Amino acid sequence: MKSNWYETVKVEDIPENTGVSVKLERWQVAIFNFKSMGQVFATQNLCPHKKQMVLSRGMLGDSKGEPKVACPFHKRTFSLQSGACLTDSECTIETYPVKVEKGVVYVNL
Repeated sequence: MKSNWYETVKVEDIPENTGVSVKLERWQVAIFNFKSMGQVFATQNLCPHKKQMVLSRGMLGDSKGEPKVACPFHKRTFSLQSGACLTDSECTIETYPVKVEKGVVYVNL
């Protein structure tokens, strides 16, 4: 499978411990600046529960050290590492590899 790294936003343009949404070709991606963990994560922005593009506005936290995001409307929580739903085993989200170079976030789709 071909590797496609996309330049997105500067880390400094993502408020600490929140996310932003970016459009990359046909995908809407949520990028999270998880400052308290010192990491940047990327997932699909679509909440699989009600099919709304809202995950970038979700609340960040952790579950036993595993970084997670909670849907701002439905409160389902998802692992930012694996995409597994931590509150409902029926749904998952896509997660994407991220790298930061010179303060810029790159996402591999």
